[in-house]
Amino acid sequence: MTRMLKVSLVLMAGFALTACGFHLRQSAALPASMQRLHLTVNGGRDLQRHLARALESSGATVEDQGGPGIAELKVPMAQFSNDTLSISGTARITEYAVHYNVQFEVADATGQVLVPLQRIDMSREYSYDATNTVGSTAQVEAIQNSLNDDMVQAILFRLQAAGRHEAAAPAAAGSTPTP
Repeated sequence: MTRMLKVSLVLMAGFALTACGFHLRQSAALPASMQRLHLTVNGGRDLQRHLARALESSGATVEDQGGPGIAELKVPMAQFSNDTLSISGTARITEYAVHYNVQFEVADATGQVLVPLQRIDMSREYSYDATNTVGSTAQVEAIQNSLNDDMVQAILFRLQAAGRHEAAAPAAAGSTPTP
């Protein structure tokens, strides 16, 4: 009887996860015109490395040089900044925010703009302890790594959306309304 109860609990948990919309994260379905691309990132070597790895796992070939038949993914800006959020009664900073601003644009292999210049802003807040500056540096680095990972996913989601839009555009153009 207890075995039957365990099996039913596992099945109910599985049904609950599928009912709530939970899905494992998959690689992005990139547009066909982005199967070969050149990646240029100004600032943010970590972003370039993580983005190249994610693009390759999505089936794209990241080329070292641009050229004919190669799409262009340009990231003209990728920068971190810090803001003070709160100050204690003794005039010491107690909270910071780490901001990550990235701009990117994508042109396909023919030079047509797939994704116009867009800006993505992300931020995380953290508490600062003036007596433990070593821990704070490690905390900021962990936050920046997390923001890098989230930024890569945000860019891939937008590229995937551009692929859906690209696939839907010819179908919409080919259909003509009946009189």
